[in-house]
Amino acid sequence: MTNGVDIRTKNLKKPVDVAEYLFTRLHQIGIRSVHGLPGDFNLVALDYLPKAGLKWVGNCNELNAAYAADGYARVKGIGAIVTTFGVGELSAVNGLAGAYSEHVPVVHIVGCPSTVSQRSGLLLHHTLGNGDFNVFANMSAAISCAVAKLNDPAEIATQIDHALRECWLRSRPVYIMFPTDMVEKKVEGERLETPIDLNEPSNEADREDYVVDVVLKYLHAAQRPIVLVDACAIRHRVLDEVHDLIDKTQLPVFVTPMGKGGINETHPSYGGVYAGSASAPGVKDMVEGSDLVISIGALKSDFNTAGFSYRLSQLTSVDLHSDHCTVRYSEYPGVRMKGVLRKVVERLDMSQIKVQAPPRFPEMGTTPIGDTPASEAVIKQNWFWARIDQFLRENDIVVTETGTANFGIWATRFPANVMSLNQTLWGSIGWAVGACQGAALATQDMAGPEKARRTILFEGDGSLQLTAQEISTMIRHRLDVIIFVICNDGYTIERFIHGMDEAYNDIAAWRYKDLPAVFGGNEDAVKSYVVRTRAEVEKLLADKDFNDRKGLRFVELYMPREDAPKSLMLTAEASAKRNAMTE
Repeated sequence: MTNGVDIRTKNLKKPVDVAEYLFTRLHQIGIRSVHGLPGDFNLVALDYLPKAGLKWVGNCNELNAAYAADGYARVKGIGAIVTTFGVGELSAVNGLAGAYSEHVPVVHIVGCPSTVSQRSGLLLHHTLGNGDFNVFANMSAAISCAVAKLNDPAEIATQIDHALRECWLRSRPVYIMFPTDMVEKKVEGERLETPIDLNEPSNEADREDYVVDVVLKYLHAAQRPIVLVDACAIRHRVLDEVHDLIDKTQLPVFVTPMGKGGINETHPSYGGVYAGSASAPGVKDMVEGSDLVISIGALKSDFNTAGFSYRLSQLTSVDLHSDHCTVRYSEYPGVRMKGVLRKVVERLDMSQIKVQAPPRFPEMGTTPIGDTPASEAVIKQNWFWARIDQFLRENDIVVTETGTANFGIWATRFPANVMSLNQTLWGSIGWAVGACQGAALATQDMAGPEKARRTILFEGDGSLQLTAQEISTMIRHRLDVIIFVICNDGYTIERFIHGMDEAYNDIAAWRYKDLPAVFGGNEDAVKSYVVRTRAEVEKLLADKDFNDRKGLRFVELYMPREDAPKSLMLTAEASAKRNAMTE
């Protein structure tokens, strides 16, 4: 030590505090707003946010904050949440596990006790009382692609850069444990002049070329090839390459439920949603009758396949993933899909490509909606989801909750460039409210309040009751959001799996339209509506003020209790059978 400054610090060219370094790096990789809650172990670090150009969101609880950071990341590319040790971080774990499951990059920063307290094993609040300060980090390790414990100032800058790079490249959460006595320690600020390299590593050229040649061999020979786009094509950022492929070849392209929104649904090659037995007949016939399915970023979960009802042969499949490719029964570890797709597009011989016309899809604005709405006509699920596409606009962000909305939206054809957010794999009800807040904030951060995209949430009444507080965050930040609360008296998807009339699938009756006022919304920023019939839906969707006003529009929309999209019924039936299996 020299005059209170250690030699390491004295030799730094441009010393900056660790908190400034960390938050500056967050800004550099695209984050503008940080979700979370304050706690005594993160308070001093939070003081550094404004200097780094970051806005503090301030959520109602950590679970909601994790959901919101997930939604923010799906729109902005990456998100961040700050919690406090133990009680705060554990409240966020469910949301972060969902982000891990669904390949969403979220940086989780946990303010924790000082390294001195940890070494001493002090009996501190927010601990288990056993002196183990690593127990919560160990819990989070299984749902994080990297864990960084910022205990040594000599290593901290490298740890931060590595964690953020892993978060981006692997598109999964990372966990950063940030002790209170490290916040003001100095690290090398000169590193900030060089951005973190977020470029995906190139495939080994010879191996990539071999896979490309094999793919082209089967593609050129195929008589009925199609393209099937799933969630990881979105998460791992290959949609440009996918659109280049379909633009050049005009091959029929389909999406899975988790891949919805990944393809421009006004594209002439777009054929619809493929979900096994729950698909439209024309979609099912073309996909399952194909002699080559180029599957991009597949996540073949039960709800994404309508109860594992895919009828696709591995002998006619090319599966492209973020860390490997599989052609028929041959797997190529470490060969990433982005490089393969680029070369396939460059090298394919159009004279050898056979193209079918995709299944006929009703023209936009002519989707059949049944009988003319009348004052006594109730709002049925199938009618509503076929009708809502005429309300949507180009560039909207559509968020659907696990339940009827997730399944119903399959029947809605999107205008161009609509982004769809769902949590089909993890399926934590209530996720969509927090995710909606994060998504709406992300588009506001990207384009400003006046040019932000509309964010439209379709939410079940039961799910809303889990995370309703986040409506107050939407109001607080003046976000441009439309919420349709589907009031059908409880947990519909659970009713169709088991216990249609059982009390455990019932919920308390809320006055939903009053929630925005309860959460502080005034008449200028919030407007509530109630619709019970088709006629009232038509009137609302035609209302210019409803369509064009800014702020929160909150719709209480009533549907019959035992009504559900056919796709949900089929998936629920398969789930019930699987739950009942004994061997």
